[in-house]
Amino acid sequence: MHDFPDRMTPEQARQFRDDVLNIVSQIPCGQVTTYGIIAAWAGWPSHSRMVGRTLRYSPEAVSLPCHRVVNAEGRTAPGWSRQRTLLEEEGVTFRANGHVDMQQHLWQPEPQQ
Repeated sequence: MHDFPDRMTPEQARQFRDDVLNIVSQIPCGQVTTYGIIAAWAGWPSHSRMVGRTLRYSPEAVSLPCHRVVNAEGRTAPGWSRQRTLLEEEGVTFRANGHVDMQQHLWQPEPQQ
């Protein structure tokens, strides 16, 4: 059995979910951010996969711009073909390899004061 020092308590998991949803709600139209950036801003930098699970399984996420979250390379979510269309409708451009042009469209939250 492994010891996971960064395992969340139920309260931490609830706070993480709330933080993730709050961050996603702030992503401006025409920009994207990554699962890793969101995880880091939520205080759990090694939990980028949990950001994806949070967005997939939280009923509140339906009303958020989840399509603006991509992986660090700018790849869209596998199995969600509509994501690219939604991003293109907002003016997000893609490179020849099908990834979001991260240099042009990457958004990072403002530092907290």
